[in-house]
Amino acid sequence: MPGRAASLAFMQQVSILDLSPVPEGGSVADALRNTVDLARHAEALGYHRFWLAEHHGMPGIASAATAVVIGQVAAATRTIRVGAGGIMLPNHAPLIVAEQFGTLEAFHPGRIDLGLGRAPGSDMATLRALRRPAAAADRFAEDVAELLGYLGDPQPGQPVQAVPGQGSHVPVWILGSSLFGAQVAAGFGLPYAFASHFAPAALDAAFDLYRRSFRPSRWLDRPHAMMVAGVFAADTDEQARFLRSSQILAFARLRMGRPGRLPRPVADPAAEIGPAALAQVEAALSVSATGSPETIHRQLAALIARHRPDELMITAAIHDHGARLRSFAIAAEVLADLVGRAGAAAR
Repeated sequence: MPGRAASLAFMQQVSILDLSPVPEGGSVADALRNTVDLARHAEALGYHRFWLAEHHGMPGIASAATAVVIGQVAAATRTIRVGAGGIMLPNHAPLIVAEQFGTLEAFHPGRIDLGLGRAPGSDMATLRALRRPAAAADRFAEDVAELLGYLGDPQPGQPVQAVPGQGSHVPVWILGSSLFGAQVAAGFGLPYAFASHFAPAALDAAFDLYRRSFRPSRWLDRPHAMMVAGVFAADTDEQARFLRSSQILAFARLRMGRPGRLPRPVADPAAEIGPAALAQVEAALSVSATGSPETIHRQLAALIARHRPDELMITAAIHDHGARLRSFAIAAEVLADLVGRAGAAAR
């Protein structure tokens, strides 16, 4: 279909978001080893970025110390960009974030990304344990500006400098699941990543607002919007649906206030959580592709053609590490075909 191929032509980069899932029957150490192994795998498959996310107090997520995990992943790889998707800025002083990511950039020049989110990534009790005021999120835009100042070239009379960090020019992204992040990204002239893998409702409106309101800056001359999608690929549709059941159960239990380690897959998740809860979870996780190579080819092409991202990031919480590696390998092959066909049509 020439029209669809043309609509894919601008999307050239495909990346991975990993939450270091801790599987039932496994440990945090297993999850972190799996993350490093997946990053090496992603690099060999040609993925552009490998991002990790900050969550606190979550039994099923091992990437709370995000900058530390990024350092381990970057040290175990050679070419893939490694970064945060993201650091929850209200949890931290901007100076500390600048020093951490300036250090990472010094160790791994030209390979580090810094995505910033406004949500705390935790519950209120954990937020209090982090010693950050609940109102810190209200200062998000001001904190972004302060952080950008610490990463940029030092200014005459600048009273505080980040060492390391100052002059590192680590690329900064704004993350979001609502219109607020789109406004901040557009106002600063920064790239924007939307968390459509679990909060798809405002995706189209956020992309539209970001692109209409974008102000060219010293960081970016035109808008650059990333969409995140879940991808669960296997040799057959049935196998892929089985693998995806782990994420469905984990998301449902989180919403019910019962977070835990990534569940083992089941044949019928509705039997465990009920059809009403399953329908709610399916709606929240609807920006996704699940199935055989042929099925996810069709589903991803439709998602990309509809939402027109400048970049796609995919994620998958799969209980079995070998099956997760296989899923990302299938996805890489499918997406390479989609991008290649689009490029050929554009020429």
